[in-house]
Amino acid sequence: MKEKMQWPWRRRKVVVVVVLRKLLTCAICVIALTGLLSVRVHVFPSSKVSDLTDPYKLPTVTQQHELNYQKLSAEKKWTQELTPPHLSKEQAPPHLSKAPLSSHKLNGANGSLDFEKLWKQPSNRDFVPCVQPGSNYSAPDESRGYLLVHTNGGLNQMRAGICDMVAVARIINATLVVPELDKRSFWQDTSNFSDVFDEDHFINALANDVKVIKKLPKDLSSATKVVMHFRSWSGLEYYRDEIASLWEEFQVIRAAKSDSRLANNHLPPDIQKVRCRACYEALRFSPKIEAMGKLLVDRMRAYGPFIALHLRYEKDMLAFSGCTHGLSDVEAEELRTIRENTAYWKIKDINATEQRSRGYCPLTPTEVGIFLTGLGYPSNTPIYIAAGEIYGGDTHMADLRSRYPILMSKEKLTSVEELEPFTNHASQMAALDYIVSVESDVFIPSYSGNMARAVEGHRRFLGHRKTISPDRRVKLFSGTRKDHRGGEEVLYPELRAWTGFVQKKHFMSIRYPTACARGYLR
Repeated sequence: MKEKMQWPWRRRKVVVVVVLRKLLTCAICVIALTGLLSVRVHVFPSSKVSDLTDPYKLPTVTQQHELNYQKLSAEKKWTQELTPPHLSKEQAPPHLSKAPLSSHKLNGANGSLDFEKLWKQPSNRDFVPCVQPGSNYSAPDESRGYLLVHTNGGLNQMRAGICDMVAVARIINATLVVPELDKRSFWQDTSNFSDVFDEDHFINALANDVKVIKKLPKDLSSATKVVMHFRSWSGLEYYRDEIASLWEEFQVIRAAKSDSRLANNHLPPDIQKVRCRACYEALRFSPKIEAMGKLLVDRMRAYGPFIALHLRYEKDMLAFSGCTHGLSDVEAEELRTIRENTAYWKIKDINATEQRSRGYCPLTPTEVGIFLTGLGYPSNTPIYIAAGEIYGGDTHMADLRSRYPILMSKEKLTSVEELEPFTNHASQMAALDYIVSVESDVFIPSYSGNMARAVEGHRRFLGHRKTISPDRRVKLFSGTRKDHRGGEEVLYPELRAWTGFVQKKHFMSIRYPTACARGYLR
C-alpha cells in the first residue's frame, strides 16, 4: 500500500527532471546559435562589403553609408572597424585594428599620445576674418584706363599675383581685364582663366572694388600699350604716383609679370582687405574643379580623419632648387641638365649639400616618414599625397609607403574617366590638390613653397585648421640608423629628444595672422 502511494510522486519527479533537462538543452542551443549569429553579423555587417574589394572601384554615397563610415565628429574619433574602401583584404595592412581606434594610445618616440590630440584643431583665440571694407570705403572711381595682366608661375604663384593685381587696379583706378594665365612656364599648361576659376563669379564678387571685364574693348585692340615690369614689393606711392601717371599717355597698361609686385606690409587696411577678398572670396575654382575636389574630399573622409601631405618631391622642384640628396648620379645629372636648359631659372650652379644644410631643400619621402612617426601618427593613418608625379616614383616612395601603407592620391581615388578632363593640365590638377589640402584634418608640407603658404594661410582664414610645418634642417634627420642587428630603424638620443619635444609642443605652436591673414598668402 505504501509503495502504491509513492509511485505517483516518483513518476511526477521523473517528468519534472526530463522537462528541466529539455529546457536546459534548448537554452544551451539558443545561446550557441546567438553567439554564432553575432559573430557573423560582426564580421559581415553588410553583404555589399565584398563589392568594394577592388581598390579602384569607388564606393557610391549609399555604399559609404551602408558601411557606416561616420563623418568626422567634433571629437575627431574613428569608430569604423572595417577595412577602408578601395583597399581589398589582400591590400589591407595587417596592423589595421579591429577595435575602435579612438580607444588606442599611440606610442611615439617619447611616451604615448592620446589619439585625439593628433587631430585636435587649434583654438582661434577669437581671431576671425576681417575682409569687410571699412565705413569710408567707396565704390571704385571712374576708370582711367585698362590693366592687362600676364600671370607667371604655377597655380598658387598666379593666384597670389592676381590678388596683387586686383589691389593695383584699385590703387590706379584701372579697369582690370580678366588675367591671362601662364602658358609658357615649366608645366606648359594651356588652361585659360575660365578653365581654372569661376570667371563670372570673379567679376561679380569684385564689383564693389574694381571693375573687371572679360576682354579688352575692340576699339582698343590696336591701341598702343605700355608694357611694364612693375617693381618687386612696391608700395602705395610707387603705384599711385609713378604708375598712375602713365594714364596721361596711354589707355592700356600691360603688366608683364604679376608675382611679388606689391608689398606685403605698410599698405592701407582697405587695400589689404581687397587682396583678401580677391583671394578668399572672388578667386573661386571653376564648377567642375569644385565638384571634383569635393568628391575627393568625401572619398578621403571615408577613411576617417586624414593628413594632406604636400610632398614637393617633383622633378621641377628638385631641378630648380638643386637638391639631390638621396638621388643617384644619373638622377642628379638629369636635374642639372634641366636647370641648365630652363632659361628663366637664373641660378645654375648650386651646391646641393649647402642647400640641404640650410633647410632650403624639400624633405625626402623617407624623411617625411621619420617625421610623421616622430610625431606619433600610427602606420594606419590615411594620407593624401597632394603632389604631381614624385621623382623616381616607387623607388623613392618605398620607405614612406612601408611606414604608411594608406597613401592615396587623386589618381587612386578616381577612375581614369573621372580624372581625364583634368589630366595634362597642371594648374587644374594642382587646384584639386589645393581643395583637398585646405579641407584636410591636418596639412603637412614638405617644403614651404607657394602651395604650402597659400594653403596654410587659407586654413588660418577658415578657422586655424591644424598645419604642421617641419624644420627642414638636415641635422634633425641625420640621427637615424639601423640597429646593430640590421633590423628596425632607431633614433639617436638627440632625435628622440627632438621628437619628444615636438610631441609636447606642436599642438600649441600656432602663429596667428595679421588682419585677413595676408602675410601668409605667399
